Amino acid sequence: MKKFIITVVAVLVASPFFAQAAFDKFDGQDDVTSIIVNKKMFDLMSKVKVDASDRETQQYMDLIKKLDNLKVFTTTSTRAAADMRLTADKYMKTAGLEELMRVNDGGKNVKILVKSGASDSQIKELLMFIEGGSKSNETVLMSLTGNFDLNEISVLTDKMRIPGGDDLKKATKGKK
Repeated sequence: MKKFIITVVAVLVASPFFAQAAFDKFDGQDDVTSIIVNKKMFDLMSKVKVDASDRETQQYMDLIKKLDNLKVFTTTSTRAAADMRLTADKYMKTAGLEELMRVNDGGKNVKILVKSGASDSQIKELLMFIEGGSKSNETVLMSLTGNFDLNEISVLTDKMRIPGGDDLKKATKGKK
């Protein structure tokens, strides 16, 4: 019984870090573009002085204080895209995420999943996976961790110009 309890505690403690490790294999691949922002960078960014009258920038600064990690991987390689799909599917099944939105439109598939926090709009983790589309054959895998409100995401996508940000913005509209 003692071993079981220790195992359960170890799994629960390690689960927030699994997202980071699960997708790390895409970092540094020649056919994958990586954007990785860690807690330290978010901390440094949050210390920048902003004009108090600029409400949108102030919202952005408030949000980045709540973020731990952002990882975005994009590719047009069919091999890398297939690997991303398999890795994301496996992670989605094991990470305790709930589906927020799924869209299949003209060959473009978008999946957005979240791990909720203390309230319905509080998010500990957001995972977005986008495949294909008529304009490009780009695949995007994004993992965002922290303790943030779902309604704040549109500010992040506007300011950081995250690939797939328009799809993410559509998913968060009206989820108040």
